Amino acid sequence: MDLKAFTNSDSAKIILNSIKAISKKECRLMEFCGGHTMAIFKYGLRQLLPPNITLISGPGCPVCVTSTGDLDMAIALSQRSDVIITSFGDLLRIPSNNGTLLQARSSGADVRTVYSTLAALDIAKQNPHKKVVFIGIGFETTAPTIAAAIKQAADSGVNNFTVLCLCKLTPPVTHAILGSGQINLTGIIAPGHVSAIIGSDAWKFIPDKYRLPTVISGFEETDILYCLELLISQVEKNQAKVESAYTRSVPPQGNKVALDLMGELFESTRADWRGIGILPNSGLKICQKYQDFDTVHVLGLEVSQESKEVPGCICGDIIRGLKTPMECNLFLKGSCTPQNAKGPCMVSSEGTCAAYYQYGTY
Repeated sequence: MDLKAFTNSDSAKIILNSIKAISKKECRLMEFCGGHTMAIFKYGLRQLLPPNITLISGPGCPVCVTSTGDLDMAIALSQRSDVIITSFGDLLRIPSNNGTLLQARSSGADVRTVYSTLAALDIAKQNPHKKVVFIGIGFETTAPTIAAAIKQAADSGVNNFTVLCLCKLTPPVTHAILGSGQINLTGIIAPGHVSAIIGSDAWKFIPDKYRLPTVISGFEETDILYCLELLISQVEKNQAKVESAYTRSVPPQGNKVALDLMGELFESTRADWRGIGILPNSGLKICQKYQDFDTVHVLGLEVSQESKEVPGCICGDIIRGLKTPMECNLFLKGSCTPQNAKGPCMVSSEGTCAAYYQYGTY
């Protein structure tokens, strides 16, 4: 698809002028997705909007919300001589109570970066005498690819491949944030890639229960501005409904093939969210039919019960939209940088702290 129509500066100016013309009320809008946070900073949208509109960054990405307890479990697993750990790169650099997976690798653990779940499966095929564990983090966007790798492993008889499934579901954590009463919002910028899987209808609970306008956005500047225009129009009209500014990718019912695959391989379970805690039915675990590919089952792991933040890190508050990086002493003193990150919001390429650091502290 040609994205020129969505990166046109003239179109962006027209939408921005419309926003300025219709926006009268105070608006506090939260974007859930770290991809949106990065795009908002990259295009300088915060500076272009009227002062009555405040954009608040939310949970961000799976890297940001992975708990220290789950990381400690992965690091402990890496110490086993019969195990090869495979993971996406950002996860290796997240600090936990026992260091990072990258530090574990430097101490001799076999920890490998992969760029897809199928690459981890290939490593398992190439190392039949090792147990190859893929650390499976992700929201609904990534979960179908993990499910596909497990199914392919089962179909091809690769019995040394397992997944430590740390996947999380976005609607339950949205419920938790909105229901906490800790933050005052007037609208939600719903995630684009997640919604391409679960569909726009999955967000109806936000206007129905919390009376908040909700609009799904794409990731180009005109996508986000159009999303903001729709949100602000709802606010000004005292409306609350789900709309999509990303119809080219998000059908109302979602992606049936992906959802069916997730339904076959996974079932919901509790999950530990950084800064939020353990939420019921907010994570995915591998179902009994495929339990031979579940690291917890195969290796007899104890699932983490408690997550402790790295001292001084306020990523937990940033994830919930309660604070910004400018309120973090580690950020302000320059001791937390992408090269020496103290928390996941700086590690992740879609983290709020990384956005502030890369594009300016405003």
